[in-house]
Amino acid sequence: QVQLVEDGGELVQPGGALRLSCAASGSVLDIYNMAWYRQAPGKQRELLAIISRVGTTNYADSVKGRFTIFRDNAKNMIYLEMNSLKPEDTAVYRCWAGTMRDTYWGQGTQVTVSS
Repeated sequence: QVQLVEDGGELVQPGGALRLSCAASGSVLDIYNMAWYRQAPGKQRELLAIISRVGTTNYADSVKGRFTIFRDNAKNMIYLEMNSLKPEDTAVYRCWAGTMRDTYWGQGTQVTVSS
């Protein structure tokens, strides 16, 4: 079992920046990939960025160049650095982890981009 807890969501002005964190606990050695998703009201869940155990990353076109995912394996943490935030980035952001047997989700953290 893996537990994921996100933190860092808040209200931020357009053009601002924010860093989200996700702490993993439990069977962390079983985790191979971790990712950030988001879901806005009335919209489908969107995969934003994924990072492998060795640090290989991929991004959705909607956030490429603005968001950066990185992980600290020693601390069992991943982060999402978000820059140039737009109102359309408003959503609940959730952390995801995959093992060979299962997938896990955090509870989510709300990011609101508004003036």
